[in-house]
Amino acid sequence: MFTQSLHLARTLVGQACTIMKARPARAGLVAAVALAGTAMAPAAHAEYPDRPIQLVLSFPPAGATDVLARAVGQRLSQVLQQPVVVENRPGAGGAIGLSYAAKAAPDGYTLYLAAVSNAAIAAATYSSQPASLAKDFVPIAGIGTVPHILVVPASLPVNSVPELVSYLKASPGKLNFASQGAGTLSHLESELFKLRTGVDVLHVPYKGSSFALPDLMAGRASMMFDSIPSALPHVKAGKLKLLAVASEQRLESLPEAKTMAEAGIKDFRADNLFGLVAPKGTPAPVVKKLAAAVKEALASPELGKTMEAQGVQIKYTASDEFGRMIGDELRTWSKVAQAAKVKID
Repeated sequence: MFTQSLHLARTLVGQACTIMKARPARAGLVAAVALAGTAMAPAAHAEYPDRPIQLVLSFPPAGATDVLARAVGQRLSQVLQQPVVVENRPGAGGAIGLSYAAKAAPDGYTLYLAAVSNAAIAAATYSSQPASLAKDFVPIAGIGTVPHILVVPASLPVNSVPELVSYLKASPGKLNFASQGAGTLSHLESELFKLRTGVDVLHVPYKGSSFALPDLMAGRASMMFDSIPSALPHVKAGKLKLLAVASEQRLESLPEAKTMAEAGIKDFRADNLFGLVAPKGTPAPVVKKLAAAVKEALASPELGKTMEAQGVQIKYTASDEFGRMIGDELRTWSKVAQAAKVKID
């Protein structure tokens, strides 16, 4: 009996020691599992934005739109405290950049600088478009307009819009107008001019202003609607004449230049609207924060002054109103394209 009791006691003591020795191991295992669980658990969402933002545009570097994108992007970087990186994706009438931005993740880290008037014209003149500014994006804010000006060769014997109309009507079908390219705002502005005045003038498209302006200055074209940064230096040099601005109101930088309405051409507006949009599905709080950041960025007097010198009229437009303006531009240029029978395939 004593021997059996002693054996049982030793067994119990041994089991107790085994349990005691196992406890640290078990504790370590539990800690390891807990640590692994923590590592595998999703990190808490950082406040937007916590990394660089890409700003896509459908124009090449160094142009008026690129200058606008970089100036606004720099201000947005300061407000949002994250880099805003400009991504130039020109081509196909703006479709390449538009399509690229539309397919981006709707997380607020890819934005599109919309040249709304150009996008509206492309939608109206191209048979098919890979993306739609109205359907595939949400508006953030309007940032301003880039009006064009009507210029003619210095050698042309006209000094006003009425004189130009009379000059063109005297030679129906024999004179031409230059443009930045088929399906551009520069092209459709002249088509609108033809519709409003009844002149018969032929279209000669170029691959941008840099190719069109030399022929215009040489008198091989009779007129052109062009951006202020590219055309105005030639006006100041005496090689071109500025007859009017295509905006609804006179420009502070060109106070003597009449609007088309003041020059006698009614129902003529081509403000070349610009603004920021985001891929459809971008969270509403992100859009709201971006809109507030744009408003703060555009409030800079320095930015407004710098852009005015480039022919850009900086103006903040809230998201809802900007969305309505996009719709208006789409309808306006669709009517012009249909009336002028402009179609690009």
